This record gives sequence, C-alpha cells and structure tokens, in this order.
Amino acid sequence: MGEGQPTSWPPPDCDPGVSRPSTSLRRLPPDVASPGCAAAGVYIMTNHPSGTLYTGVTADLSRRAYEHRERLREGFTKRYRLARLVWYEFHDGISAAIQREKNMKHWPRAWKVRLILAMNPEWRDMYLDLNN
Repeated sequence: MGEGQPTSWPPPDCDPGVSRPSTSLRRLPPDVASPGCAAAGVYIMTNHPSGTLYTGVTADLSRRAYEHRERLREGFTKRYRLARLVWYEFHDGISAAIQREKNMKHWPRAWKVRLILAMNPEWRDMYLDLNN
C-alpha cells in the first residue's frame, strides 16, 4: 500500500512486541510515538451520535482509546466526556496518519459523520473490537 493509504491492523510484517526505532518517531510526543509497529491510527471519539466529535492520531490506538474511556489524561475528551470510539483507520506510517488527522480536523462535521456511518452505522463503541 502507498503512503497515506489506510491499512489493516496489524500490518503483516509487524510484530507489536518488537521496537522499531525511528528518528522521526523519537521527536513526537509520547502518545503519538510509541515502540512497536510503524502503523499509526487516526480515530474519532464521541459521547453519543449527536454529540461532540474528537479526531485524534496515535501509534497505539488500543492504549489511547483506553485512556480516553477512563479519563486518564486532562484535556478535551475528559472535559466533554468523550469515551466512545466510533471510527478509526490505520496508516503505514505516522506521518501519513498525522497528515490525515490534520486534514480531518478542518472538515465539516457532516463529512466526519459520513465516515462514521460508512464504518459504524449504529455508532457503537468499537473499543472492544480492537482487542478481538
């Protein structure tokens, strides 16, 4: 798959237990740069279908979604109680995921809702799907 194209998780050549050092990842904040695979995820959190949407990026989606659900970090999702993971996609590299997130943050709400409905028409919490 080309740079910027969503991919499945985990990538076929990826062992999440093996650290892959990268100079570009070392400069990123801890919630974005974590050891393991080079794949990164873009995701959307909400509290309910007509509620607030939050778009984020991380190298460890399962951990990051857990942090949002349990309100372990101060910030937007804790303040607005956004604990439901309703959409995500994986990318081959962190730079592609970061660019996708930056683009999506400028999208109208209707575009994000369309993405969510295509993957998750019931707006169910997809957190448990990550570990199955």
